[in-house]
Amino acid sequence: MRISTVTEKAYAKLNISLDVTARRPDGYHDMRMVMQTVSLCDDISVTLRSDSSVSVGTNLHYLPRDDRNIAVKAAKAFFAKAGMTNHGADIGIVKRIPVCAGMGGGSSDGAAVLRALNSLTGNPLTLRELEDLGGSLGSDIPFCIAGGTALAEGRGEILTQLPQIPDCFFVIAKPRFSVSTPELFSRLDLCSIKYHPDTQGIINSLKSRDLKGICLRLYNVFENVLPAKPDDIPSIKNTLLDFGALGALMTGTGSAVFGIFDSEDKAIAARSYLALQYSDVFLAKPQNRLEI
Repeated sequence: MRISTVTEKAYAKLNISLDVTARRPDGYHDMRMVMQTVSLCDDISVTLRSDSSVSVGTNLHYLPRDDRNIAVKAAKAFFAKAGMTNHGADIGIVKRIPVCAGMGGGSSDGAAVLRALNSLTGNPLTLRELEDLGGSLGSDIPFCIAGGTALAEGRGEILTQLPQIPDCFFVIAKPRFSVSTPELFSRLDLCSIKYHPDTQGIINSLKSRDLKGICLRLYNVFENVLPAKPDDIPSIKNTLLDFGALGALMTGTGSAVFGIFDSEDKAIAARSYLALQYSDVFLAKPQNRLEI
């Protein structure tokens, strides 16, 4: 019996480091980032249709349900790439990853749709082809296809698999506001970047399974160009460190902040305290690379 529905986990991503190395002629920027997927995830269900229609339903009423939704774009792009123009899909999204948080929630949803459709249609595309297709839809999607721990370069589409991060716990908190990605890139363009992440040091620490070494090198260049107010981001970082995080950092262009703990008890205590102030607070573990 042919399976017509697949459910995929769309895992959140965190930036263990984030560096911007150059502005490209096409208007994008060259990035160098160590990325990590974590167990916090959305649930994506995909059902094939016998016509060319693509629909999406979600538990968040304010998310778009048309071509503005990356899940819809991903489905249409997949059918076009696979030469299945008379196929369609019904997509269901249960959101848990906060939106506009720098955690790749939309990108991960799009990647999960690509994986689900590939599975449903007999795997016509290779992993590399899925990543290339994802890159045409968004900079984070290639990484989100398989996730795990990776170095992402270029716009994010040049991926090098890295050793898994050692066992640890992530506490993630998103303030009530979001940060404008175009505004931060604009601010970055107007000033020289004085400090860059020690990306190679992080890679070496991953290879030696040195969690403290990784945490000592957490760095995101966008933290230097954040608006002065509100000051929740440095406040959350300080709280995480006060509760015993080995390191804390804003992910992506924000506004979510995470801390890395080697103690579950300390992580639970930090989450409980932050949950008194913020509605989006999560405890997560590293998510290994998916086998595709």
